[in-house]
Amino acid sequence: MGPKEQIDVCVRGAGIVGTSLALALARQGLRVLLQAPPSPPMASDVRAYALNRASTELLMELKVWDALPDDAVTAVHDMHIEGDAHRSTLRFSSWAQGVDALAWIVDAGALQHALDHAVRFAPHVQRSETPVDAPLMALCEGKASAARDRLGVRFTPQHYGQRAIAARLVSDRPHAGVARQWFRSPDVLALLPFDRPQAERSYGLVWSLPEARADALLALDAAAFEAALAQATGGAAGSLALGSDRAAWPLMLAQADPVCGPGWVLLGDCAHVVHPLAGQGLNLGLADVAALARVLRGRERWRGVGDEKLLRRYARARELPTFAMARVTDGLLHLFAHDAPAVRELRNRGLGLVNLLPPVKRWLAARALDT
Repeated sequence: MGPKEQIDVCVRGAGIVGTSLALALARQGLRVLLQAPPSPPMASDVRAYALNRASTELLMELKVWDALPDDAVTAVHDMHIEGDAHRSTLRFSSWAQGVDALAWIVDAGALQHALDHAVRFAPHVQRSETPVDAPLMALCEGKASAARDRLGVRFTPQHYGQRAIAARLVSDRPHAGVARQWFRSPDVLALLPFDRPQAERSYGLVWSLPEARADALLALDAAAFEAALAQATGGAAGSLALGSDRAAWPLMLAQADPVCGPGWVLLGDCAHVVHPLAGQGLNLGLADVAALARVLRGRERWRGVGDEKLLRRYARARELPTFAMARVTDGLLHLFAHDAPAVRELRNRGLGLVNLLPPVKRWLAARALDT
């Protein structure tokens, strides 16, 4: 690549969304600078992402998906969702949906490594520790972006007073490609089938709880934490043991306004944050990447990449999907956090009713696959 002053797009933030954007734009021949500080020493990342079909198709286009190790990707063939006290169940299957998988569970560290490796061989991408002036600055720095704040963008988080606990678990029986989720008051617990650290018997845990309860669980030793898991899951996934350290982070809902301006645009958690109960946070970010790449690829020859009217096309394309997902996750959280007996009965009956209506189940699964 030529001198830095010839850069077309400066991508700030080299996480999964930022790196994917750099690769997507470089494939169009745009000259991209991927700006991020030096990476800290690699620690064990216990996160596992649930990717939908649209996200995997983007990663295939970027030549990243097929580079992932076999044990870093696990297909979800069935999903079991339970309500309060195991009184109602909603089940989805890839067979009924007519697809290969409902989702794919991907190791966060392995995906980041594959993207970083691809960047090293991308002829139109260079990395730098400092940003440079460019016709377009794409901010992918995450929810705590300082550059976004300097632009004067409104970003007021709604804190849920909850924390998400993540860990890797190992079961005494195979997961069979079944994802399990419990919606109840006051927590949401998800077990994502995985093949690390042990093939066919591992899960990625995402357990969202009120902060005080989360802190108490994090303070437990391994045996006590595993006992709490056994009580919470009722043994549905077998006997579960910790296969990693535990990590936790606070949960919030937030939407940036605006998401673009003359010469700048926001993507991923820098633009929007949703509750992880539907596992759609990274899918929304990768959908941002696909949408911006599509808008830039289709621009008029005379229009520059930082043209505000052009970037508004991206903002309009992403407005409804991100708003809808924010409302769905926020609504579900408040519905299942309500402890009134009448509300518990209503939501349990609702889950049971949906389970008896195949057309509704197919529609819900299709929306999740293509978000």
